Amino acid sequence: MKKFIHLFLATSIAAGTLTACHQEPTNTSEPRAATAEVQSNGKPVIYQVLPRLFGNTNPTNKPWGTIEENGVGKFSDFTPKALQEIKALGADYIWYTGSLHHAVVRDYSAFGISNDDPDVIKGRAGSPYAVKDYYSVNPDLADDPAKRLEEFRALIERSHDAGLKVIIDIVPNHVARNYQSLAKPEGVRDFGVDDDTSVAYARDNNFYYVPGESFRVPVAEDGYLPLNGEAHPLIDGAFKEVPAKWTGNGSRAPQPAQGDWYETVKINFGVRPDGSHDFAELPADLAQKDYRAHAAFWADKDIPSSWKKFREITDYWLAFGVDGFRYDMAGMVPVEFWSYLNSSIKMQKPDALLLAEIYQPDLYRDYVHLGKMDYLYDKVGTYDAIRAVMEGKAGTDPLVDIQESLSGIEDHMLRFMENHDEQRIASPQFAGNPKAGIPAMVVSATSSGAPTLLYFGQELGEPGAGDAGFGKASRTTIFDYWSVPTIRRWNNEGQFNSEKLSESEKSLRDFYAKLLTFSRQSPALTGEYRDLHRYNRERGQNYTDKLYSFARWSGDERLLVIANFADSDATTTLQLPTALVEEWQLAPGKYTLTNQLTQGSVEMVVADDLSAQLPLTAPALAGQILKVTP
Repeated sequence: MKKFIHLFLATSIAAGTLTACHQEPTNTSEPRAATAEVQSNGKPVIYQVLPRLFGNTNPTNKPWGTIEENGVGKFSDFTPKALQEIKALGADYIWYTGSLHHAVVRDYSAFGISNDDPDVIKGRAGSPYAVKDYYSVNPDLADDPAKRLEEFRALIERSHDAGLKVIIDIVPNHVARNYQSLAKPEGVRDFGVDDDTSVAYARDNNFYYVPGESFRVPVAEDGYLPLNGEAHPLIDGAFKEVPAKWTGNGSRAPQPAQGDWYETVKINFGVRPDGSHDFAELPADLAQKDYRAHAAFWADKDIPSSWKKFREITDYWLAFGVDGFRYDMAGMVPVEFWSYLNSSIKMQKPDALLLAEIYQPDLYRDYVHLGKMDYLYDKVGTYDAIRAVMEGKAGTDPLVDIQESLSGIEDHMLRFMENHDEQRIASPQFAGNPKAGIPAMVVSATSSGAPTLLYFGQELGEPGAGDAGFGKASRTTIFDYWSVPTIRRWNNEGQFNSEKLSESEKSLRDFYAKLLTFSRQSPALTGEYRDLHRYNRERGQNYTDKLYSFARWSGDERLLVIANFADSDATTTLQLPTALVEEWQLAPGKYTLTNQLTQGSVEMVVADDLSAQLPLTAPALAGQILKVTP
């Protein structure tokens, strides 16, 4: 979805410990690795991919191009070989972004699907976050649109056969303006069909209304024209919606602005227009209780209609074989709803992975403890701070405070350096160099026990070049028919190998495979953490704010992680505090530390007073994971 306006910056997070209306439990005796049901097998890796783009090998890439001109990827492009290679990269989960049936321009009326109006569609292919039918999948992605659900079921089965669990999006905050499910099960009612449209709000209305007003298409800005001005029978600057509904981002105007999420309408979860709630309040002590207690709490409660509809949706997809959900803009939906929905999901599938896109740090703890989310986006904290280092806008010092601010929930905070909302690392608008992502990913993937997200093409240094139409350069488009050059080369006519990759692309992919495979298997990375950066900034030799270091350990595995964000080598002597040496039970003497990402080793000396020093060279734009050999 178009990026939300973030209210918090990384520097503000670093300023102090995050708080919420229900405080973090103070019991610290619980092992960190047990913070989420899905983490019992270690530190997961999620591979995010857009099926529309993944298998498309057509190189035309004409801005605003049609399927016939530019081509489109299909579910069937995820062959056993492709999935095997994704698994070999280190992935545990695959997130098929844009699989649900969203509003599209293409005419599928031959399959009983109503046509969508380009006046309320973004791009030619449409936004994956304007869902039109929650019980079906995008007909663009099927070889036979009439059998699109069967083809998606087969994709899930192939994914499972490859050892990958499947995640899909749920977009609870909004749906397409032309929502109409053809595939809904018997007894399910569409959103809005039972609404009282004469009032702005009623608890069991699924939408909010502007009574007495008709919806009007936004006034175009900067010369924008649907389909870039191409003639289309439905393009007339109008869309019939009487009365007008509130727009997805909360705009109450019958004519939203061009920058609003005008292609969607906002779902009513029982939140009155004044912000007060029309549902039961969660007792504060449920923050310390598991999903079973949450499910029991809601069992006898009267709840809004929209809550029930989303439970029907997730029930359907769980039965279909899906293993988890990524929730779009979860912070715009009340935490009580998440308690209700997520406890229901966990009662059916305790190991389901539940991931929330959220950008409000003051809500983090509530959404973990009361909302029963497994993981939240760590965007406005760790991502933004690391990005600032990569762009030369800041040093690494703020990372220490951010890590401390997340104490107690750090293993719930999904780490990433790219996704569909963010600019590609290799794009000129970001770092302009895919190698800049190496130290960033080492820190991102090893500084907590939370999952690591890898966005398809990131492992090849994809720059996201070219204006695709509605989608602009630097972010791989989610709105247009397009293909991804690095993925095309890796595809290599279905062989999915390195034959057509450049040496730098091969090297980068090898790095990602080593890092992700190690991170998901290492006990230490779901174990204890100690910052070494602040200690070395005060005492270290030639230790600058372009370096970052910390220790991780569990059982007999002891790791030192050091990253160099500078474009030149750094020679330094890393100092270890006595408390860490004692914790690791290291006697005076010499220890060999082996690099887990590349060949080579370094030597550490523990003195009689249990101080420890590690002379080393930190290569430019690189990271090291050094394992202590007993």
